[in-house]
Amino acid sequence: MNQHSRAMSVRYRRSASAVCFRQEFFIVIQPLYVHPELSFQEEKTAQFVYETLQSFGHLELSRPTKTSVMARLIGQQPGRVVAIRADMDALPIQEENTFEFASKNPGVMHACGHDGHTAMLLGTAKIFSQLRDDIRGEIRFLFQHAEELFPGGAEEMVQAGVMDGVDVVIGTHLWSPLERGKIGIVYGPMMAAPDRFFIRIIGKGGHGAMPHQTIDAIAIGAQVVTNLQHIVSRYVDPLEPLVLSVTQFVAGTAHNVLPGEQGTVRTFDETLRRTVPQWMERIVKGITEAHGASYEFQFDYGYRPVINYDEVTHVIEETARELLGEEAVARLKPNMGGEDFSAFLQKAPGSFFYVGARNEEKGIVYPHHHPRFTIDEDALEIGVQMFVAATLKLLAGAE
Repeated sequence: MNQHSRAMSVRYRRSASAVCFRQEFFIVIQPLYVHPELSFQEEKTAQFVYETLQSFGHLELSRPTKTSVMARLIGQQPGRVVAIRADMDALPIQEENTFEFASKNPGVMHACGHDGHTAMLLGTAKIFSQLRDDIRGEIRFLFQHAEELFPGGAEEMVQAGVMDGVDVVIGTHLWSPLERGKIGIVYGPMMAAPDRFFIRIIGKGGHGAMPHQTIDAIAIGAQVVTNLQHIVSRYVDPLEPLVLSVTQFVAGTAHNVLPGEQGTVRTFDETLRRTVPQWMERIVKGITEAHGASYEFQFDYGYRPVINYDEVTHVIEETARELLGEEAVARLKPNMGGEDFSAFLQKAPGSFFYVGARNEEKGIVYPHHHPRFTIDEDALEIGVQMFVAATLKLLAGAE
């Protein structure tokens, strides 16, 4: 870190002590949590974010899409451009928490921590808005819509030009499997490409007492499910990450209702990603033809895998160690979840990291997408500290 960055760090710590305290975060996160909105519907959320950013001053604001927000902090001197991303959308889940500030929108809740991501980036923007005179370069704060629903908001924002001229991009996820106070780091492949498939087995209905007069689509479908698992266990190197899961099997309620299947495939390797659908259809075709049935097969490619850049990830790890100590750094394995942060990584090198949000003593133990999911709010300040300190390093050219 150069002398300028050290001076900035001192100012940041002083500013953080005045800005990043828990009560302020609660004020920011409460309206986000109480009024969650689904993907591509984040109109009130985006307006709240826009107005909050507007109150900070020194930021150039825009709406790249209908339900997203970008804020630009342009320093007094030229330099690098660093983008920081937070997602804002909620999930179609009925909340079972009994908090005073629980969701007031029936069937919708922030069950993945995106409200916390938004609050952290707002806190980061507020701190940097107070330091504008000392900034060399530009910081872009990307408040993204629709991470939870393909085709996702990241790709739309990229197409709208938010990454034009960006040198490096970072993002984070509050992570319930990780204790508060820990920072999760993954070098290289981090999160998989979450693709999905639909299969319809077309048989011939009939009376259950006379199966010889039918073509039993249920029995054929069961064979398809079983044989698809041979792709994972027998077609692919066991050291190559691959998940193929049939997640729904609709078997009908009458003789003339055609059963269908759908599921997901998770991969990191692009060649494998393109090959798996061919193997799947070959299996489906072979089984259905053998039993006189027909089929329909559809494979939809979802988000790209999140593959972190080592140089940027090293900055994140170094930042965590300096802020929180050696014991705070958790080197994690890749997981088969999906994240459209990958769209930003197509335009600039970057890194995605985890901020621990679990606290067993407080009963904060439920997984993401659970109706009782919540976070340890003390993790929010840690997230802001990470964003600010890492951004200072990246602006200074640390990679």
